[in-house]
Amino acid sequence: MSLEAIRYQRGTGLYLLNQLLLPHESVWEPVPTMAEAHAQIKLMKVRGAPAIGVTAALALAVELDSHKDLATLPVADLLKWIRAHLDHIATSRPTAVNLFDSIDKLWAKAHEVAAKTKSSVEVREALVALAQQIFADDVKDNVAIGQHGMEWLVKAVPADQASHLRVLTHCNTGSLATASYGTALGIIRSLHAHKKLAHVYCTETRPYNQGSRLTAYELTYEKMPATLVTDSMVSFLLKQHPVHAIIVGRRPDRAQRRHGQQDWDLPAGIGGARAWCEDDGGRAVDHI
Repeated sequence: MSLEAIRYQRGTGLYLLNQLLLPHESVWEPVPTMAEAHAQIKLMKVRGAPAIGVTAALALAVELDSHKDLATLPVADLLKWIRAHLDHIATSRPTAVNLFDSIDKLWAKAHEVAAKTKSSVEVREALVALAQQIFADDVKDNVAIGQHGMEWLVKAVPADQASHLRVLTHCNTGSLATASYGTALGIIRSLHAHKKLAHVYCTETRPYNQGSRLTAYELTYEKMPATLVTDSMVSFLLKQHPVHAIIVGRRPDRAQRRHGQQDWDLPAGIGGARAWCEDDGGRAVDHI
């Protein structure tokens, strides 16, 4: 079973794993309000665009459930409350695409239901259901990325090497950055599950060390054959121990996405390597 960063159950609440304390401590913190979710994201106790988007949606669901007086408001007033809270959490991480995707979906749903009813309870129920769906969809999408990426990579390498692949990854794109399973690291997780992984190298990822604190922790937790390297070692590593693939996540912000630009999480000096990058829609793009 892969690690979790987010735990949610209606009636019990939302809990986030404080990733600032990893790998030394595993501390789950309650998130009863949107304001607390904002603080968790801002402080990077939760990080990774998918996890941030899910956190925002679930935090709204929790607060709508816990403040029973909101259900007694006129629908127009409830919409004002929702808009204000969505606008506030949007400031927690302006570069997290999934955060804004969740905000847009939640706001659209609120307007859609409000146009058909005068009941704030119905608006609340629709938003809670959507938040739960956003959570579930992220897990489903991540598993699909892992499966499709694994299948593509196995076909892309010589047949006699397909059962013992060596890969490199950067930053953290695993269960701790998502609702579960992971995106780029999900591909590596699928390779390991299908006994196709010979070795994975992960970089420390300065200055925040997501690789050394989080990815190395995930790889060790799941007993994958892995080695942690410093960022500056990558070129030498690839020369001495060539890999079949460099599997990383793409991290576009909204402006970059509009202009088709990409912000690569690759260390300098790895030109010419084959990289696998998942885009916002869960599609995979091969870059040489």
